[in-house]
Amino acid sequence: MNTHNQNRVVITGMGVVAPNAIGVSAFAKALQQQTSGIRFDPQLADLNFGCQVSGTPQITEGLLAENFTNLQLRGLKATGLVYGVIAGKEAFKDAGLEIASPKEALSDMGIIFGTGQSGGEKFREAILLIDEKKVRRLGSTSVIQTMTSGISAWLAGELGCGNMVTSNSSACCTGTEAFLMGYERIAAGKATQMLVGSTSDSGPYIWGGFDAMRILPTKYNQDPENASRPLSNDAAGFVPGSGAGAFILESLDSALKRGAKIYGEVLGGALNSGGHRGDGSMTAPNGQAVQECIELALKDAQVKPKEIDAINGHLTATSKDGFEVKNWSQALNRSKNDFPVMNTFKSYVGHCLAAAGSIELVGTILQLKNNVVYGNRNITSLHPDITEMVSANSFPIQAVKTNINIIAKASFGFGDVNACVILKKYSV
Repeated sequence: MNTHNQNRVVITGMGVVAPNAIGVSAFAKALQQQTSGIRFDPQLADLNFGCQVSGTPQITEGLLAENFTNLQLRGLKATGLVYGVIAGKEAFKDAGLEIASPKEALSDMGIIFGTGQSGGEKFREAILLIDEKKVRRLGSTSVIQTMTSGISAWLAGELGCGNMVTSNSSACCTGTEAFLMGYERIAAGKATQMLVGSTSDSGPYIWGGFDAMRILPTKYNQDPENASRPLSNDAAGFVPGSGAGAFILESLDSALKRGAKIYGEVLGGALNSGGHRGDGSMTAPNGQAVQECIELALKDAQVKPKEIDAINGHLTATSKDGFEVKNWSQALNRSKNDFPVMNTFKSYVGHCLAAAGSIELVGTILQLKNNVVYGNRNITSLHPDITEMVSANSFPIQAVKTNINIIAKASFGFGDVNACVILKKYSV
């Protein structure tokens, strides 16, 4: 969707629940200090998973008490719902917004908050109780915990949002897709503010299928912090992660009118699919479609390839990392020393699946706001497929202070789906 000559859209609030930190300021510190949130996971070990490490957010009793009533917590087992509510409410508060009055919803504010699966633990409980013919013991919240739109519905009720309220689901692209969908709605004048983001459950019922596919690392169970190795020649598979990221997107006019702080501006973006054609499949990206998604995002944002200062990639720590860099290089027509600086946060948090795009977008926007590119952790040496195309200087190991005016963030997901967004430092 080309949204030019329509409303300018800015980011005025953020929230995050990540494996290495909870809360935006703590997350920024964790990325700066290269703190890993990947830990040994006793539950995966007890279930004989090959991969026994995970990126699981550390939710305290105090944090639960701040965000949920005792009644809400009764029987609440959907971890993704918990993460999403915490992140969404933080973003709302961070933006300085006020909850709707009891009598009237906020008609100009909507929600697009996605997830992959919801309530795996609750599903398990439901199946067992139904098999035991104890249906009435399921509890009144079993539906909202297990329906995909449960997260957006819960947040709408907490905050009183009366515009479009929905949940999207597109595998690893979910968060970036929700971000773009919210942006387009505001740019088109159909909403003034949108709470957007995504969340993903923790646990074996989400991660078991990936372990069965043997695409998770199995040799780092005693060395969890080194398990996720994007871009490295010895990358061994992605570490399963979870959490949530959330944003308040807002029309620039509204943000200025109420004196809101502005993290950055959304210039545009693109969504597409490779259709499982060419080299694309359910589990492998179509390189041509990836390149087209990047090119379409640049066109929508009216940005030239040379103007991209930094890239936050998808880069999952699999054999496809080099292929992704190649697609960026070809889409931008930039290689060797001309390639932008590039990083990924998956060495700190793992692959957070449906939450990956939104958690990583929080970090991407922090980089834009703070003029920093956080370092790439766990690179023994860059994969040779990468160094053939691009200078190693494009992949900093430590955090680097640098002026960023325009940054690109992309997510590429299971099902051969792609999302790319272009962000800019805000200026009048």
